Parts: sequence; C-alpha cells; structure tokens
Amino acid sequence: MKPLPSHEATFLAFCRRLIALMLLSPILPLSAQNLAPGSAQANCPPQATVPTAQQLQSARDRARDRGVLWRITRDGRTSWLYGTLHLGKLEWAVPGVKLRQALLEVDALALELDISDPATLAKLQAVQSPTPVELQARLLKQVVAACLPPESLTALHPVLQVMALGGMDARWVGLDPGFGIEHVLTGFARARKLPVIALETPEIQLQALIPAETSEMARLVDQSLAQLESGLTRRVIGRLAQAWAEGDLETVARYEDWCECISTADDRAAVRRINDDRNPYLSERIEHLHAQGQRLFAAVGLLHMTGPQSLTTLLAQRGFTVERVSLQ
Repeated sequence: MKPLPSHEATFLAFCRRLIALMLLSPILPLSAQNLAPGSAQANCPPQATVPTAQQLQSARDRARDRGVLWRITRDGRTSWLYGTLHLGKLEWAVPGVKLRQALLEVDALALELDISDPATLAKLQAVQSPTPVELQARLLKQVVAACLPPESLTALHPVLQVMALGGMDARWVGLDPGFGIEHVLTGFARARKLPVIALETPEIQLQALIPAETSEMARLVDQSLAQLESGLTRRVIGRLAQAWAEGDLETVARYEDWCECISTADDRAAVRRINDDRNPYLSERIEHLHAQGQRLFAAVGLLHMTGPQSLTTLLAQRGFTVERVSLQ
C-alpha cells in the first residue's frame, strides 16, 4: 500500500477524531456507550464505533465522489455549493477526487451550523419545552426501542428528541449521524486549517425547526412518532440517501410526491418553514461571504437545492453563474 500524501494523512486523522466526537455528541447521544443495561444486541440497531486508522485508510482507497456539486462564479472568483446529507456511513467518510480538489481550492468551509462548536451545541440543548403528557409514553417506547437509557433524551426539546430518534432509526438501513457529510467536510477543513463558518445561527435554525405554537409542536411530534412507529422514517431516509449517493436530484426534488409524509396544508407549511423559507437568508450569507473575497465551499442540505426557491435559483438571481459539476 503506497503511503498517503501528508495532507491526506492529516485529514484522515482529523476525520477519525471528529467522528469520535460526533458519535459521543451530547445533542445526539447515540453511541454504543449508551446501550441500555441488559439490552439484547440483536434487537438494537447496529452500533457505530469510531473507525480505526486502517478502516479509514480502506475508505480512502475506495473513495469516490457522491452527492451534488455546483460551481458558482461571480466577481472573477469561484466558490462551490454542495448538497449534503445529515447522515452517512463509513464508506462515505472520504471525499473523492473532484470534491477533494474543490476543497483544496477554497479559503473557507461554510455550513448551515458549525456543529463541532461547543457553544452551538450548548444553544441547541438549551431550548426546552415540556413533552405533552399524551406523547410521553410513546416517546419513551421509541427511546427504549433504540436501546438508549430511558432518561437519555429528556433534557432535549421534544422536537429534537424525535429528530435524534430518527437518526438512530436510520442505523437500521446502514446510516448514522456520526458519519454525516458535514462532519466529514469539517474534518477536511480542520486538517487544512480552514475556517469553518456558520451560515445560520442556532436561534435561526431552531426557529425553523420548532413550531411557535404548542399545539403545532405537539402535532409535529405526534406525526414524527407515527412515522417512526410505522417504519416510514427509515424507508424515507433510505430512499433519500440512495438518491443523494447517486446524485439523483430529480428524485430528491420529487420528495413531497413519494415521502408519504406531506398530505395537509399544515404539512406543506412546515416544509416551507423548514426548507424554502431559510433559502433567501442562506443565499444572502453565501453572497456576502463570497463578496468579501473568500472562495467558499458552502455545504447545505440537499433539499435546499430543490423547488422554485432553491439555493441555486436564488444565487443565480444574485448574479452568480451556477454550473452543476458531474460527480458520477
């Protein structure tokens, strides 16, 4: 096996360290350390572990580009826009040739949030609300089914609890929050000593994720629990992840048609709030940072690249030349 170039060896070391931190993250306490006492491994989702240097080397040897990438150019400078998935797997932990080259040509990595920042995690954990009484037993049942200690998520807002449980449920289809694409990109940026810039604040993202009305929050938690209980969550995540890995933006753009999760006006309003309504601010932030002279690698959830208010459309309206780069 030929030796790694020094920058790639450094990247793999940072990547392994970052994955270790994310697997033990207090906002998503989903590591093998959190298995409930006496739980049967056969009845638990596969437990992610920190990869060894040899496993990461193997991932590097088999690395290929995945996802969807755009070159965005304005003012004589090129930045990049990359659609991400907030889950992943070990074999996706090393970017391929084209992504690595783009990452080597930029001055900063821009993410929705810098989730490696302890202050950001603290703000996400600080928001709280009592769980509606009628939902407490169902939430607890899902926590136990995920092989977590019963009290492990109680400090989180109920909406964040069901989000964490969705991440754990994805392990049944081979995906894990600890290998989320943003973590991989952060590892690469840290290895290159690039600044990691948050495009949003925790407050902005929480405002989008958590309904202001208690009744709407309860409805969202109830609906999310029903999707977990029926197995819909893992089916949808599995199909979305496959489309992401194949660069199949058309399937992602038709998400509302096949996810079986959007059937009412309230559902559609929630999707607009969580996705479309954030795009004008995200595009403004990307434009502002690019205008300051920074060549960015901006990585944002892939669903933000779909619909009439897509980030690609809004950036083109702001004067960028937007060109999709073939990764497959």
